[in-house]
Amino acid sequence: MQARICRLHAAHDLRVEIEAVAGPGEAEVQIRIGAGGICGSDLHYFHDGGIGQIRVREPIIVGHEAAGRVAALGVGVTDLAIGDLVAINPSLPCRTCEYCARHQFNHCNQMRFMGSAYRFPHEQGMFRDVVNVPAVRVHRFANSVPVQLAACAEPLAVCLHASSHVPDLKGARVLVTGAGPIGSLMTAVAARRGSAETIVTDLHDLPLSVAKKMGASKTVNVVTQSGRLDPYRAGKGCFDVVFECTGAPAAIRDALEMIRPGGTIVLVGVAGEIPLALNMIVSKEIRMIGTHRFHPEFAEAVHMIDSGELDVSPIVSHSFDVDDAVEAFELAGDRTKAVKVHLTFEGDR
Repeated sequence: MQARICRLHAAHDLRVEIEAVAGPGEAEVQIRIGAGGICGSDLHYFHDGGIGQIRVREPIIVGHEAAGRVAALGVGVTDLAIGDLVAINPSLPCRTCEYCARHQFNHCNQMRFMGSAYRFPHEQGMFRDVVNVPAVRVHRFANSVPVQLAACAEPLAVCLHASSHVPDLKGARVLVTGAGPIGSLMTAVAARRGSAETIVTDLHDLPLSVAKKMGASKTVNVVTQSGRLDPYRAGKGCFDVVFECTGAPAAIRDALEMIRPGGTIVLVGVAGEIPLALNMIVSKEIRMIGTHRFHPEFAEAVHMIDSGELDVSPIVSHSFDVDDAVEAFELAGDRTKAVKVHLTFEGDR
């Protein structure tokens, strides 16, 4: 079988190529991909050739957010059927290292994460017409869900894991900095878990309009409406919880100013080395918590999308056939025009 693949050779050198695909091996499933979402890390690979010290050192098939339909079953796979709609979990922990032994599977020393250049050889990703994966990666949808929504399970899982660091959001005043796909999904999760008020900030109006649809009580454009944040800085701040989804120094500074004493800041966005106002962290007794990927939350995300418990459709702004991948990647990096951009594949035809 011949299939299209979306392979990055170097920064700004993204090619759609044809590759032969064999059948699934033992305990594997062959998935005909329908849709895949372009993530921020994919954009870093495309524009910068890596993320920080992680560099693309060989051609890599990008993409770690995808869903499609079962095309073939390997020997020993009995709990799936041809035609099932599934999402693919990009994470595959070893289950034997010290962190897996502690059930910290998202910190596995030997993690195999699809579409990642961290390991060498690189872990190849999902942006292709057909992919064979171990059956343990596959999560089935029971209901008739559009494949583009099924492909949102991975970013939703990131947000569910982030929210797990603050077990009780009921009645909380929440600030979400950044209204991209993660920030907008984080907004929906906070609202779903009972926040009394969720304020969302961003530099652009388009993502803020999406955050409003996802459950934001109020949105603030920090470029054109910065004064609207002043009341939240009064006293020693007022927010119980901040989900910081940008990694930008200015947004982190805002979070420190607006969190109340004893509040919690969950750092969801990824940044390099930045200056940090330790005096505020100390004097306000702020809890700052990092969050990394997910593990059990992937199955939870699939269930929430499958059951209709959480509508992720507002974040999907554009879809492009994989043949137009370069155009899709260029648009995905423009926050004034796009939120979540999807590639569509053979399985969506």
